[in-house]
Amino acid sequence: MSTTRPFAPDDRERDHGVPSCTAALEDEVTGMPGHSRRITLADAAGVVPLARDFTRQAMYDWGWLPSTTDDRRACAEDILLVVSELVTNACLHGGGPDDLCLHRAPKLLRVEVSDGGSGEPTPRTPHQAGRPGGHGMFIVQRLCLDWGVVPRDSAGKTVWAELAWPA
Repeated sequence: MSTTRPFAPDDRERDHGVPSCTAALEDEVTGMPGHSRRITLADAAGVVPLARDFTRQAMYDWGWLPSTTDDRRACAEDILLVVSELVTNACLHGGGPDDLCLHRAPKLLRVEVSDGGSGEPTPRTPHQAGRPGGHGMFIVQRLCLDWGVVPRDSAGKTVWAELAWPA
């Protein structure tokens, strides 16, 4: 898919050691509570603001908000923007989002949005900054360490994105 920033020498393998949200939720059951959050968005009204509010509350619960530095404030804004873009894409191109899952690691947040659509999102190339629309995946590509698409066992897909959090 897309890796927009080179990996630092101290980075772990390409998946950054962050499990998928399903695995993370299983980990919660075995003793790692609070590292994952999931909300069902299917059939909900106002899913984009709902997803942003859910993500903002998770960041408060994890102590990532309120931000104490400009870097942390910028990261929080980037996370909320990426959540908005992924959920909006699911609304416009995937038949609506089924759920949103967040999984935190010490320096990383993985965002997963599942929908019933079969298409794979791609940034519009060449990117045309002056045209309205079509900027969502370009924004995701620019703000995230990495992102991709995983087909679900049932119909549909999960679009995931990983964002750095300052130490």
